[in-house]
Amino acid sequence: MAHEHSSRPRLSRNSDEQDMDHTPGNTPGNTPGNTPGNTPGRTPGTSPARPPGNPPPRVAELDPASWSAVLAPRLASFAGVARHEHVTRAARDMGVPQSTLSRAMVRLEQDLGVALFARIGRTVALTPAGRTFLASVERALGEVERAAESVRADADPASGKVAFGFLHTMGSETVPGLIRAFRVDHPRVRFQLVQNYGEAMIERMRAGELDLCLTSPVPDAPDLAARRLDEQRLRLVVPDDHRLARRRRVRLAEAADETFVTLEPGYGLRRITDDLCAEAGFRPRVAFEGEEAETLRGLVAAGLGVALLPPPAVARPGVVELTVTAPRAVREIGVAWLDGHPDTPPVAAFKRFLLSRRGQLLPD
Repeated sequence: MAHEHSSRPRLSRNSDEQDMDHTPGNTPGNTPGNTPGNTPGRTPGTSPARPPGNPPPRVAELDPASWSAVLAPRLASFAGVARHEHVTRAARDMGVPQSTLSRAMVRLEQDLGVALFARIGRTVALTPAGRTFLASVERALGEVERAAESVRADADPASGKVAFGFLHTMGSETVPGLIRAFRVDHPRVRFQLVQNYGEAMIERMRAGELDLCLTSPVPDAPDLAARRLDEQRLRLVVPDDHRLARRRRVRLAEAADETFVTLEPGYGLRRITDDLCAEAGFRPRVAFEGEEAETLRGLVAAGLGVALLPPPAVARPGVVELTVTAPRAVREIGVAWLDGHPDTPPVAAFKRFLLSRRGQLLPD
């Protein structure tokens, strides 16, 4: 039967019986049961822990037998012993039994197959391999420390972070007003803001990049939770010299022969526009597809077509905005988040704030 060579590290056998302080002079190449030249942690004639030339397992796999999984719990202990150059003092500083720490270092050396320490009586000194290993270990531990501090800071109730997405049309007035009002009681909470169309924001939320998003239409998906907050009337925007410009109200069917400028497919407002036109009995002829409502308003002023748009934050010259009487032209605005995902305290506070604005989200 052919023997398979494993690229996974082999855990040392009987390592609990070996003590760094109790066997001065022993190194991973010369421990009891091994002869010089044999790889530590295995008996003569067996396969080495990792055949030469094989790349280490990818950390992302989180294989229980990978180097990262085997070594990670021991790295802080190794760094502590390296800093003190004395197992007993390191154990006292770390609050662990000396024998436990000593055995852990022996196991670490055996699993790596490399002598990290030279034993000099009751003290230890790093070997060249140990110094090389320590430099990488200190960088790794520093990254872990920074990552822990970062996530703790983001979850801090008073000064944590909220990753919040919102529609382009909410950016000029609605969202700044919401954040200003929320910060009256939460002045130190930080916001990471993303302005995009609804489907893109939902995908970023699913990827873990957003905590909440303000979107339209209100999404209906099994992995999302969503609440309707308000509705916004849409208007038919026409050039100020248009045949309908002297009207105040209009049925959408009266624009069936017009050319429209709209948002691109995938935008919620584009879907609503198509649905309203279909309800009015026609399919709009599209002259331009854009990404931002105010760009469309400018193109209407230039005579390129008409558009169904929410009210502007500031009135724009060159256009007239007509109330649509039929069909009922509104869009619902809602807040969405991933269902079942726990909220940090600042995210929970901002979510409660948004829900408390139900029916009062949009400026009058």
